[in-house]
Amino acid sequence: MGGVHPEENKISTQAVIEQMPLPKQVVVLMNQHLGAPATPVVAKGDKVKVGQLIGEAQAFMCANVHSPVSGTVTKIDVCKDAFGLAKPAIYIDVEGDEWMEDIDRTPDIKRECTLEPKEIVDKLKEKGIVGLGGATFPAHIKYNVPEGKKAEYLIINAAECEPYLTSDHRVMLEHAEEVCIGVSILRKALGVPNAYIGIERNKPDAIAKMTETARQFKGIIVMPLKVKYPQGAEKQLINAITGRRVPSGKLPIDVGCVVSNLGTSFAVYEAIQKNKPLIENILTVTGKKLPSQHNYQVRIGISYNDIISHALGQLPETTGKVISGGTMMGKAMCNLDAPTTKGASSVLVMDEGEARRNPETNCIRCGKCMHACPMGLEPYLFSQFVKNGRYEEAGKHNILDCIECGCCFFSCPANKPLTDEIRLGKNKYRAILAANAKR
Repeated sequence: MGGVHPEENKISTQAVIEQMPLPKQVVVLMNQHLGAPATPVVAKGDKVKVGQLIGEAQAFMCANVHSPVSGTVTKIDVCKDAFGLAKPAIYIDVEGDEWMEDIDRTPDIKRECTLEPKEIVDKLKEKGIVGLGGATFPAHIKYNVPEGKKAEYLIINAAECEPYLTSDHRVMLEHAEEVCIGVSILRKALGVPNAYIGIERNKPDAIAKMTETARQFKGIIVMPLKVKYPQGAEKQLINAITGRRVPSGKLPIDVGCVVSNLGTSFAVYEAIQKNKPLIENILTVTGKKLPSQHNYQVRIGISYNDIISHALGQLPETTGKVISGGTMMGKAMCNLDAPTTKGASSVLVMDEGEARRNPETNCIRCGKCMHACPMGLEPYLFSQFVKNGRYEEAGKHNILDCIECGCCFFSCPANKPLTDEIRLGKNKYRAILAANAKR
C-alpha cells in the first residue's frame, strides 16, 4: 500500500568501486551499531594492526569493533559524530598498512563453508558484522532465532530504492559471486530452504548479473520488484516477496522472515570465508552539481572531509547541504570532520536550490499523506497530536509503526514537515513509555 515515486537520480551507477586512500588519522566510534557502545580493549600508546579487536561487545545488544588501520592509539576520548552527538571513540594515527596475519587478502574466491550454523553465528559476532541497510542491527542477534520462533524465508534487500544511492548496485555488478556465497552462508545459518534477493526493476544489469550467478547456487532466487519507494523497507519487502504482512508491534521473525541488506551478505562472505572483520564499506559520493561521481571502498573511521577532499578537492560554493544517505531518509550532516561508521552509505552533496525546503502553508485536508503512507497510518493526525503535546494519543494510534520513510512529507502539497513532527512524537512517546516502566 502507499508509496511514492521520487526522482531516482542514480547518476553514480556507472562509477566503478575505487579504493579510498588511507588518511593520517582515523577516529573509530565505539557505538556505530544499534545498542550499547563497545568497550575499548586497547590503551593510549598501543600499536594495532588492521583487523585487530579494539572494542569488545559486553552487552547483549552490541557489536565488536576492529581497527580499520595499523598504527598507534593516540587517545581514547569522545568525538562528535556527523550530527553533532558526542560518542566514545578511539583515535589512531596511521602507520603503514599491516594486517592481522589470519585475514586472507588474496583475490581467490572461497566457495565452500564448512562451519555449522552456530559456528557461523558466533563468527558473525566475533567479526562485528552488523546490518548495512541503515539500522546497523548486530547480525549475530538477528541470526540467532529465539526459541519458539521459526525462520521460513531469508530475504536479501537489494532494492536500493533510496534516491541517489548506488553502492549496492555496484556490489552486485562487481561482487555477485561473493554476495551469493554470503547469502548461502546466511541461509545455512538459518536452516531455510530458499533465499530471495529482491531487486527493483530499474537495475536490469544487476538483475541479469545476479540471476546468472545465482544459478550456480542452491536455493537462491532473484526476485525483480516493482519500482516504488519504499520498496526496500523491511515490512514492504516481506509483503512484496512472500505476501505476508508483519502485524503492528511485531518483528519479521514473527511471520517467519529474516531480512538482510545486500551489503551485509558481502560482509558476511568476507567475515566467514576470509576472516575479515567489518572494517570498511562501500560508500557513494554523488550530487547533481558535482564534477564527478564515485563509489568508494572506505575504511571505517575516515572523516567525511577526507573523502570530500579526495573525491572533489572541495565542496562547490553553491552547496546547500551534505547528506548522509539519500534524499528521503538521509540526514543533513553538521560536522564533516566526523568519522564514517559501519552504516555510512553516502556523501550526497545538494545544491542550495535543491536543498531548500519550500515554505509551509496550511493543511488543505487532501489526504495525500495518508494515501502515500506505506504503513497505512494517518500522518496528518500525528502532526496535530504532536503540535498539541498529545503524545500518548499518538501512541494509541500506532505512531511507533511509522518507518520515517518521508512519503508523507514528499506528497504533502502544503509542504508540512510531517516526518520531522512524527519523529519528534515517537521520541516523546518512547520517553513516556520508559518513564512509566520505571515506576
